[in-house]
Amino acid sequence: MSDEEKKHRKRGMEEAEEVEAILGVVSKELPALIKGIIGSVFSEEAGRDMGKAAGAFYKELKESGVPEETAVRMTENYLGVFTSLGDIMKKFEFGKGKKSRSEVEKEIERKIKEKLAEKGLTKEEEE
Repeated sequence: MSDEEKKHRKRGMEEAEEVEAILGVVSKELPALIKGIIGSVFSEEAGRDMGKAAGAFYKELKESGVPEETAVRMTENYLGVFTSLGDIMKKFEFGKGKKSRSEVEKEIERKIKEKLAEKGLTKEEEE
């Protein structure tokens, strides 16, 4: 193996280790972040705020001359965005009947290792 190939391989290993470290931090911090977001979206206060926002949105549409049927449909779509976002975030929720945090971390780690192996960048090769 030439010196240039060795440098390229070493640089690839360093980049792979950096990505692995970043993803390790993300896998540990992301669950708490998602749980916090879910809590804020589905709280009583968030429900009140969404209701106020939908009312203000509808009122603004009506005052702008948007026909009733269109204003109602647009307001429903507006609220649908929050509902869809909530559904997406629920998929990441940890707890009863769902993957535990450690299971998700292990899965992420396994996938990282698979990707590194596909690229020929595994720690075993470095040694």
